[in-house]
Amino acid sequence: MTVTVRDIAREAGVSIGTVSRALKNQPGLAEETRRHVRSVAERLGYDSGKLQRRKLRKLAFLLHRQHNTLANTPFFSAVLHGVEEACRTEGIVPSFLSVGPTDPVADQLRLHDPDALLCAGFFEPELLNVFRDTGKPVALIDHLADGLLSVNPDNQRGGYLATQHLIRAGRKRIAFLSGSLAHYSIRERFRGHRQALFDSGILADPHLEAMVPPGMDVEPGAYIAMQQLLALDRPPDAVFAFNDSAALNAMRAIIEAGLSIPRDIAVVGFDDISQAALAHPPLTTLRIDKEELGRVGVDLVLHGGGDRTLPVELVIRDSTVAQQRISA
Repeated sequence: MTVTVRDIAREAGVSIGTVSRALKNQPGLAEETRRHVRSVAERLGYDSGKLQRRKLRKLAFLLHRQHNTLANTPFFSAVLHGVEEACRTEGIVPSFLSVGPTDPVADQLRLHDPDALLCAGFFEPELLNVFRDTGKPVALIDHLADGLLSVNPDNQRGGYLATQHLIRAGRKRIAFLSGSLAHYSIRERFRGHRQALFDSGILADPHLEAMVPPGMDVEPGAYIAMQQLLALDRPPDAVFAFNDSAALNAMRAIIEAGLSIPRDIAVVGFDDISQAALAHPPLTTLRIDKEELGRVGVDLVLHGGGDRTLPVELVIRDSTVAQQRISA
């Protein structure tokens, strides 16, 4: 027998209007009431898919506060541009919200009143649970979590290509400059780096794995991590950084130490932000179609389907060898 809103109202001891507002996550209800109604609906076997099949009119693009920095702006601005382009085509109104784990996120989302959520970059599990609890379609960009659709660049393949390129250029002591490995994309890039070393018979040296200090922004943190690598008894002759901002700040530390790029130390980044080609020397990096990430994210919340992985492209510039281009 099909469970109706009236059935839920009777079982929960509330009005039909209250049930409707709770299931649609609309404002005007106490959070305890909202959770009670949704719990009763789930227990009775209500088909919540009915709420998701209606035409999407409003989309909230969510970004973690830690990503809402100058260092991340070139990457996520391009992603957002792809989201806006897809929303314009589909007749959807996008809004932007920057959130953190201490924010009243559920209240903020009710103010925006979106029909779907598109979350870009890393989010803590507790935030992901808040997004799930809305009952709205949710998709992730540049992140991965159980039960949620996602689109990611081929991070592991990119990490492999970066390190393989450095090995083929004759580098022997290749460092990995990392952010927190709690981030899915960084963890996958590190896996690709390690796999390339293994396949070439190079033993991974833990002294060559430096991390941006916890709680520190990428710009100063990558500079400090590179200084730590330079202070080793046997410094690296190459560095693969987890993103371009980290790579550019590593290059600054190298040059200020009186060393030459790439003669003394070759450097590779990831993302191909606009500053990469303008650096001195221009930065070798992995190119991602950032706008396509945004467009695919919108497609996931609209039509569902499986997780998507987008290809990456190794763009070789003067921070490693003479300029050329190789497709992944």
